[in-house]
Amino acid sequence: MSVFKYSLENSDEVRKKIKFFVIIAVISFICLWMRVWYLQILRGEDFIGLSENNRARQISLPGYRGIIKDRNGEILVGIRPSFNLYVTPEDAQNFSDTLKLLSEKIAFDQAKLEKSVGEARSFMDVLIKRDITREEVAFIEENKMRLPGIHINVEPLRSYVQKGVASHVLGYLGEISKAKLERIQDSSYQQGDMIGKNGLESIFESDLRGAKGYKEVEVDVSGRELRVLRKLPPDSGKGLILTLDVRIQKVAEELMKGTDEEPVSGSVIMMKVQTGEIIALTSKPSFDANLFAARISKEDWRGLVRHKLHPLQNRAIDGQYPPGSTYKMITALAGLEENVITPETTIYCPGNFRLGKGFYRCWKKKGHGIIALHDAIVQSCDVFFYTVGHRLGIDRLARYAKIFGLGGFTGIGLKGEKPGLVPTSQWKLRTRKEKWLEGETIIASIGQGYNLVTPLQQARMMAALANGGTLLRPYLVKAIENQDGKIINEFFPEIVKRAEINPENLEFIRKGMRGVVNEPRGTGRRARLKSVTVSGKTGTAQVVRMKPGEEEQDEEGIPYQFRDHAWFLSFAPYENPEIAIIVLVEHGGHGGRVAAPIAKKLAKVYFDYYPPPKGQSASVEPLNQMAYQPG
Repeated sequence: MSVFKYSLENSDEVRKKIKFFVIIAVISFICLWMRVWYLQILRGEDFIGLSENNRARQISLPGYRGIIKDRNGEILVGIRPSFNLYVTPEDAQNFSDTLKLLSEKIAFDQAKLEKSVGEARSFMDVLIKRDITREEVAFIEENKMRLPGIHINVEPLRSYVQKGVASHVLGYLGEISKAKLERIQDSSYQQGDMIGKNGLESIFESDLRGAKGYKEVEVDVSGRELRVLRKLPPDSGKGLILTLDVRIQKVAEELMKGTDEEPVSGSVIMMKVQTGEIIALTSKPSFDANLFAARISKEDWRGLVRHKLHPLQNRAIDGQYPPGSTYKMITALAGLEENVITPETTIYCPGNFRLGKGFYRCWKKKGHGIIALHDAIVQSCDVFFYTVGHRLGIDRLARYAKIFGLGGFTGIGLKGEKPGLVPTSQWKLRTRKEKWLEGETIIASIGQGYNLVTPLQQARMMAALANGGTLLRPYLVKAIENQDGKIINEFFPEIVKRAEINPENLEFIRKGMRGVVNEPRGTGRRARLKSVTVSGKTGTAQVVRMKPGEEEQDEEGIPYQFRDHAWFLSFAPYENPEIAIIVLVEHGGHGGRVAAPIAKKLAKVYFDYYPPPKGQSASVEPLNQMAYQPG
C-alpha cells in the first residue's frame, strides 16, 4: 500500500514537471516566434537593407566642374586628381583607437570629424581630409588592416592653374553650409560638397558644376572594396571662355606685385572701349584660390582675413576712392555743355582760389597764370576747375558725373560691387540733415570731398569718353561651351545708354587728354609711347586733408596710410580708341609719377600682341552693330 502511494505521488510530481517544461517550451516558442515576426515582418525591410549594405554599397561619385579658359583658349581653371581620405562609421571598429593611430601621421580636425560622424548615417562616407600627400596615402595603404572603415577615394579637385592670377575674377570654392543646403533645397547637393563661393565660380555655379555619378561595389565585413558591381560615370559641367587675356593679366599682376617688405595695394583694369570686354582686371594684394580647393586650413584663413591689406577684397569693384583730378574731365565737359565756359575761356591762376573765408590751393604753389581749358586739362590746374565748378554748382556737376556712370553699379555681375557716391545738395540734406555749402562744390569739382568711385566705374567712364559717349556694361564671359567644346551660349556687348553730349565738346576733352600724355607740360608724360598715341588723365587723390605747410612735405615723411592715392586713366590709340587702362595705386602718391608708367608698360604689351592697323582716321566709330539695351 505504501509502495502504491509513493508511485502516485511520484507520478504527480513528474506530471507537474512535464507541465512546467511544456509551459516553458511554449513561452520560449512564442518569444522566438515573436522575435522572428519582429525581424522578418516588422523590421524585415530595414534589415534586408542593412544586410545588403554589408555586401553591396552605392558610392556617390562627384561631378567634374567645367574648365575656365581665357579668350585665346589658355586654361585658367581645370581639375586634377586628388586623394581624399574618408571613414565609414559602420565599419570603423574601436573608432577612438583608429583616430589615434591616424593622427600620428595625418593632421586633421578631430573634433569636427567626430561631430560629422555623429550626424552621419551608418553607411555614409564622412570626409576626413582632402588632397592628402603621397606619403599619407602610403601610410594608409600600409596600415589598412589596422584602420577598419578608413579608405581613400580618388576624386577631381579644382585646380587654379595660374595660381594667384585673376583670383578675384575667378573666385574660389568652399564646402556648402547647412544654411545654404536648406535654402536652395537641391537634392543633388549633400553635406561636404564643394560649391562656388565667390567670383565666376559662384555666378556660374549651375553651369560649371557637373552631374554626380555613382558606383555599386561589393565590400567585405571591414568595409574594404572587393569589386565593382555597376557604375554610372559622373558628367562634366559646362566650360567658360572669358574675355581676359591671361598674358596681359599676368603682366598687370606683375606690375602691381611690389615686394614682401613693401607690398602694393590697388587695381589695374584694361577694357575694350567699343565692347566692354574686360581684358585684364587685377586687385592687389591677391590670394591663391588653390588654398580653398581642398578646404582651407584655419591657419591660412586667419592669415588672409587678418592681413593688414585685406587680400580677399576685390578693390576693382568694391574699393571706393576719391577720383581726384581724374574728375576734372567731368567738370570740364559739364562746363562746356552748360555754356559756363567755352574752349577759349581763360582763367587766372595765382596758385589759390578764395571763396569767402575759404582758401583753396592749386597743386602748383606759384600758380599757372592765365590759362585756357586745353592747358588746364594738360597741366591739371586746380584753380581753373575750382572756378568752373563754382559756376556750375554741385547739382549740375553731379548730373554729368552720373551720365558717365559714376555713382552707380556697372552691372558686371561680380558679388560685392559698390556704387560709389556722387554727392548732390539733396543727398546731403537727406543723409546728413545739412544744407550743401558752396565750399564743398569747390573741392568736389576736382574729385575730392564726398566723391567716391571704384576703379571699374572709372574704366567705364573712360571707355565712354573714348568711344563717343556710349556707356557700356563691362563683361567677363564671352561664351559657355559644352564638354565637347561646342559653343552653347554667347554673350555680346550691351549698351546701357548713350550720353547726349555735343561731339565737339567731347572731342575737345579727348584732345586735352592726348595733350596730358604727349605735350611737354603734360602731367602724364610717363605714359607716352612712340608707336601708339596714348591719351589720359592723372589723378592724385587726397586721403586726408593736410594742414597748412604740410602740402610741401616729402611723401616719405608722411605715414603710409595718409599718403595720397595715385590714379592714371587712359585710352589708346587716340585716332581710333581700342582699349582703356585704369591704374590705381593706394597711397602711391602722384598719379603721373607712379600710376602712369604702369599704364604705359601695359599698353605696350597689349599693342605688341594686338598691333593697331595703320592709317587710322581721327574719328570715333559709332557702335551701330550693338542693340540698344536700356540699363
